[in-house]
Amino acid sequence: SENHPFVVVIDTVSPTALRRDGSALRLSALPPGIQNQPTELPDSLTDAAAIAANACEQLYANSGTTVRCRVDFDTSIGDETYTTLKSSTDFTQQFVSSLCLASIEGVMEWKQNGVMKLIQAKTELTEVREKLQQMGSNGDDDDDDDVDFGEYPGDAASTPTTAAADETEAKDDDTASEEANRLSAREAELLQLVANDGADPSFRWTGPTLRIYFPDEGSAALARRDWQSQVPPCVEFASCGGVQVSDNSGDAIIVFYCPRASEAEFVEEILYDIEAKRGEGLKMSVMVNPLLVDMGVTGFGMAGRRLRERLIDGLAPAYYLRTLPWGALTRVWPQLFTVWQEDEVAEGGYRMIKAMDRLPSNPEVEDIYDIENGDMNAPQEGMGFLNALGDFVNGMTKL
Repeated sequence: SENHPFVVVIDTVSPTALRRDGSALRLSALPPGIQNQPTELPDSLTDAAAIAANACEQLYANSGTTVRCRVDFDTSIGDETYTTLKSSTDFTQQFVSSLCLASIEGVMEWKQNGVMKLIQAKTELTEVREKLQQMGSNGDDDDDDDVDFGEYPGDAASTPTTAAADETEAKDDDTASEEANRLSAREAELLQLVANDGADPSFRWTGPTLRIYFPDEGSAALARRDWQSQVPPCVEFASCGGVQVSDNSGDAIIVFYCPRASEAEFVEEILYDIEAKRGEGLKMSVMVNPLLVDMGVTGFGMAGRRLRERLIDGLAPAYYLRTLPWGALTRVWPQLFTVWQEDEVAEGGYRMIKAMDRLPSNPEVEDIYDIENGDMNAPQEGMGFLNALGDFVNGMTKL
């Protein structure tokens, strides 16, 4: 059952999903030993995005074939002021960038080339500004010396020499002015290059692509405007509804950004179509904060069950992070789920209070906190079935 607003995570280590033709898409088993290690909390949002991207890449490397996975990230702590789409924007931007660096061939080289250009631009910018400052200082000194004392008798005899000197000085001034203009123009170019972190705006990507699908064309259009300078050039934008992209022959990764139950049919159609066309050329599909089963749209009956079997149950949980009023719950594939409590004396401000091999339900998370803080006794041996039954009844009464 779904224990969280948008979280469904499977417990099996080798999940299966079905392609359109009915064939199984299976993940290989986890590397021995590592799945028993607890998951640490990330240091920042950027760190979380990088960890999630690396987990997706490791899933693909471990499977050796196209993999379907999911990433769940929720730091709202129940605050519904912003939609899931809005509150996930910063994380998803950084996740997509990190995933491109980890999984798209040529992006790391593009990034390194940009870093080198950025360093060179900053160095040259310093030199240009020093030259401009020096030219300005010299010009000020020359202006101070140019004092007109008027005409004196006998000056006419030296007029040719004076005219020649004036002509030479005028030429020097023109040359200096041209050099100053050139340096000023170069300064503007370098400032733009620094602002772009070394990236060339005219650069056109010709390698494999990562295509991110938004729930609707409106949000996709906003992303094209606002994300373009924040993500690598290999990223393409699309939407689940409307006119679909005719050429997806270069797609190596597809990402579904906060797909909702109303888009479930489009998600399936797009996913099956690209998997059929690209074959092994498609490394992975990733769903970020999916909510594909909803009581008001698909229901939890036969339709929801079939959708779950076809699509959701086969998603490998690559990364999970949910903040709580008193701590956090996290997991990175293939390690354990861990529950953390705020503790100002602990290193990093949090201490781990529980590690589990499955995603705990909401009541379980609260029980873990209460037991840790002496507000509740630990459950007795043999009471697991009754506790689970109680959680099920409580969950059904809240529907």
